[in-house]
Amino acid sequence: MKNLFLNLVMVFSSMFLFISCDDNDDDTMVMPKTVYEQVAADSDLTSLKAAIDKAGLSTVLSNNGAFTVFAPSNDAFTKFLKDSGFANLDAVPTAVLKEVLLNHVLSTKVMAAQVSTGYVSTLAKGAASSTRNLSMYIDATSGVKINGVSTVTQTDIGATNGVIHKVNAVIGLPTIVTHAAANPNFSTLVAALTRSDMPNFVGILSGTASSPFTVFAPTNNAFGALLTELKLANLAAIPTATLENTLKYHVVAGANVASSDLPASLQVTTFQGGKFTITTTGGAKITDANSRVANIVATDVQCANGIIHVLDKVILP
Repeated sequence: MKNLFLNLVMVFSSMFLFISCDDNDDDTMVMPKTVYEQVAADSDLTSLKAAIDKAGLSTVLSNNGAFTVFAPSNDAFTKFLKDSGFANLDAVPTAVLKEVLLNHVLSTKVMAAQVSTGYVSTLAKGAASSTRNLSMYIDATSGVKINGVSTVTQTDIGATNGVIHKVNAVIGLPTIVTHAAANPNFSTLVAALTRSDMPNFVGILSGTASSPFTVFAPTNNAFGALLTELKLANLAAIPTATLENTLKYHVVAGANVASSDLPASLQVTTFQGGKFTITTTGGAKITDANSRVANIVATDVQCANGIIHVLDKVILP
């Protein structure tokens, strides 16, 4: 009987110690963090935390919501400051820094398994429009690359108000050229714009002179169909004057024309000086100076200095 009593005492003592340990574990349990708190707790994101504080976005990223934040590492910020000619973070104008940071944030929570290739809207705005948010191009064909400049290196850092994915480069405010270069469906267009006998289209469409621009961008397949139509072997075979005038014919200067701004019929004067007609009844399309019809197959890729719509045919002046 005495041994039985001792055994029972030992059992209950062990249970008490087990419960006590459990209680201590509960007391030290890590509490969930907001996006801002997760950034602040990460030693590799101290530059991002300092930038958020300077831009006055700590409250935004602490609020209720479902954010996706692409978080640049400290090394990414160091490179951004050097490439942009800033001595340090304090040298970056606050208004510019705020929009750059917002260009890393989506208003919806997107886990790594949900990421797909295509365009999404960030919380940033650019000079071309005070009402339209900037577009972000995500290429998920091999890893995840953003706007052609930044690669995701770590995913699914959970937060109470969203999720964080780390990236290896700061995602600057995208220009027309940024988005053209980022999307592989525009590789022939980029090759045409950068052909050695062309004007400095990259400089023009990256800048603000004559901006904002509305660009009607033909796909690779559209250029392939043009070569067949003109019976030319390749892009290099297009005469200089023809290519230059054709590329300018796809650009409208001084206007950021979104799809929602288009009336049923509109005659447009282009950067080349010629005109074409846009109609929206029965689907948006362009009728060029030669009565050829191109369909607008995608719209409203918003850039900092303009907007892009996608064509399934090259239009000709």
